Amino acid sequence: MAVQFSSDGAETVQRPLAAAVDNSLTPPEELDEVYEIYRTTAFIAQHQCSKVALQFPDELLVDSATVAQKLEKASSTKVYILGDTFYGSCCVDEVAAEHVGADAVVHYGRACLSPCTRLPIMYVFGRKFMDVKRCAATFQELYPDPSCHVVVLYDVLYHYTIGKLKSLLHPGYPHVFFSSIVLDGNSTCITTATDSNTCVTSDELEVVKFGRRFAIDGHLGIGAYDMFFIGGESPTLTNFMMTWNQCAFSTFNPHTGEGRHETLNVNRTLMKRFYLIERARDARVVGILVGTLGVADYLSVIQHLRDRIHRANKKSYTFVMGKLNTAKLANFLEVDIFVLVACPENSLLDSSDFYQPVITPYEMDMACNTAREWTSQYVIDYRDLLPGGCSHVEFPGGDATDGEIPDVSLITGELRLAHLSQTQAVEDPACTSLAHRSDRTLAERGPAASFLDSRSWKGLERQLGETPVTKAVEGRRGIAIAYEDEICS
Repeated sequence: MAVQFSSDGAETVQRPLAAAVDNSLTPPEELDEVYEIYRTTAFIAQHQCSKVALQFPDELLVDSATVAQKLEKASSTKVYILGDTFYGSCCVDEVAAEHVGADAVVHYGRACLSPCTRLPIMYVFGRKFMDVKRCAATFQELYPDPSCHVVVLYDVLYHYTIGKLKSLLHPGYPHVFFSSIVLDGNSTCITTATDSNTCVTSDELEVVKFGRRFAIDGHLGIGAYDMFFIGGESPTLTNFMMTWNQCAFSTFNPHTGEGRHETLNVNRTLMKRFYLIERARDARVVGILVGTLGVADYLSVIQHLRDRIHRANKKSYTFVMGKLNTAKLANFLEVDIFVLVACPENSLLDSSDFYQPVITPYEMDMACNTAREWTSQYVIDYRDLLPGGCSHVEFPGGDATDGEIPDVSLITGELRLAHLSQTQAVEDPACTSLAHRSDRTLAERGPAASFLDSRSWKGLERQLGETPVTKAVEGRRGIAIAYEDEICS
């Protein structure tokens, strides 16, 4: 019977693990082309780097040692491999690179293309196989009308095929626009694809979103275009569909060679997000989760959220805990809702497994700012919410006599206070924000303290001065499964 509940762990250690990703080695003759060895060497020489950090996703770690050796031999530079990132692998881990004193970072594989500000960044997306002719034929099947207006988007892994695809489609489709990759700051994109749509005429409207840039007819607007995405199901595709939810989407999966019209019920998804906004409006204690330490303006949006939450008469706490999981967030039961500050590809988190919802900065801003109205426009990039951003909305002002605007919760049906009109919270002389301690001192009382008082178990009591002082004695020896003084049956 005891064996069923305890063991020495040998079974767990020896259990074979099934690989979740394709970890096959790249053929030696293709390494220089796939990982852009010569251009990476030129990038290192251009920035005069003495130390370079190479960041690989899990599926490319098998080639990391070989690539590092090639770069060290070609550039005479000390190379470090970043095998495990603090957050998502799509983001550049500048913090880990600074730990080794790196002068630049080379990021391999899929990337969210979020701007970085600390170190020079170079992206090597790789060359994942795609049948370009099959893709062109699928496009013609999905869009048989040559006069259709379509924007071609793609996963960065297939960037090198866009030039050839454009040459196959453009003669017969004059109103098809191809997006190009655009980077902010001091980043470098290693690509051989044709940089299309770099010249924008007076009749065209330039659109830049999630590291992509394209031009459309300014008289028609984005809603008159269909979107054709090259790649499989991914956070990139979800972000595009949520942002341009008024457009019809079609996709081509290079892995399967099949194309289809996407049938994601955007309205249903938006309603789920609106429900989370209502949960945020009911919340009293908000936890701000720091999901990035490298994306530009992450500190600014954290301060922006703190200000919004404070002016909405809520309490906020900031947490830095790396990659999120249910067990970590379950330690903070007093928090009613969490808001995640992360790159666009990691912002829309499925929080169904968590005890409390995890929302985006846009949804938190919507819950706190009564001047922001719910529309079909959904904002995923938190930088758009900051002053000067395309989706920034000022917090409503007013006199102190306006006080608090009454509102009714759509979830509980109870009356709630929408926001405080002034920047600083208004003190109520009759409030109970100060509590008496046993030693006749006063302490500030917040929502977390009130939650603690409502719990039946409040943790270990220190009982200062009540416990007699005794000499140290020798404790038990061994491990919890079998102490030395226990009789094993």
